[in-house]
Amino acid sequence: MSKYRFHAFVVATAIVVIAAGYAYWRYGPTLNGEFAEYAMLVKTDIPTALAIAPDDTVWFTMDSANAFGRLRDGKLTRVVTGKRTNVEPIGLGVDGKGIVWYTDALDQAIASMSQDGKLASFPLGTPIARLGRLAVAPDGAIWFAEGTAYSITRLKDAKLTRYVIKNVRGGPYGVTVDANGNVWATLQSGNQILRITPSGEMTEFEVPTRGSSPTDVAVDQKGNVWFTEFRGNKIAKFADGNFTEFEIPGTQSAALSGIAIAPDGSVWFGLLRQRAIGRLRDGQIKIFQLPRPDARPYTLAADKFGNVWYADISGYVGMLKASAAKR
Repeated sequence: MSKYRFHAFVVATAIVVIAAGYAYWRYGPTLNGEFAEYAMLVKTDIPTALAIAPDDTVWFTMDSANAFGRLRDGKLTRVVTGKRTNVEPIGLGVDGKGIVWYTDALDQAIASMSQDGKLASFPLGTPIARLGRLAVAPDGAIWFAEGTAYSITRLKDAKLTRYVIKNVRGGPYGVTVDANGNVWATLQSGNQILRITPSGEMTEFEVPTRGSSPTDVAVDQKGNVWFTEFRGNKIAKFADGNFTEFEIPGTQSAALSGIAIAPDGSVWFGLLRQRAIGRLRDGQIKIFQLPRPDARPYTLAADKFGNVWYADISGYVGMLKASAAKR
């Protein structure tokens, strides 16, 4: 898998009803023991990025689609934007007002959709765009990995500020913001994580495993930085200037993608090649096999109840129930 591209085999079928620009799935999720899964309403839709809004709505982007997916009160909705088909929309976040922010590589922009469906676009000013993950900061600023500008970029008050990476290898992909306003990012090709302080100071930290390809990143309530090592096959923690790495058992190449911190501090991640999601808690890793043999979890998020959500690029959005996730 390249830095941003991925391939999926979509096997879902669905009943689609179009009304006022929306499509509804009438029959609810497929329940499979500890999991609930929602098939896409249009079989060519590929769920990619996933985020949870303050009102507990689950939003997700879809590759090869001109629409968002929305899960609210157990109902899956396809929200059509009216724009052309998006490509690799892997950056997504929801701010405190419920505004959905996402990367729009085809239009070379960061775009947003308000709760009433109003769309806005903020051009990047580049002829092409290669964009990674996106995060919403506590102050409402939007941060994203901008590979074509070789930067981690902030969008605030419609103004772009680029923090250009010093490492000539670079390769920005993941980004998150901690409670103190520090921005943390992964540099895939550079094999580093990057910190940008609120004052704009940039510091790079070399990951101990060579060629590990750090990808997704998250910060827990204690300020520990967690990230996946796609090629290193490890989950890593950075705290107090030191790295701790946890190797994934039972496989040499799980293809880790997506990371989320649950309310109890557990670290969750996807295993693309193992049709599974994993949990790291108290130094121990536990693997949860997904119900379908072709599952490929790409992005994860944990809600305030402890349910673990995942965007599965084989054509589903799923949830591991909190009761199972806590065991």
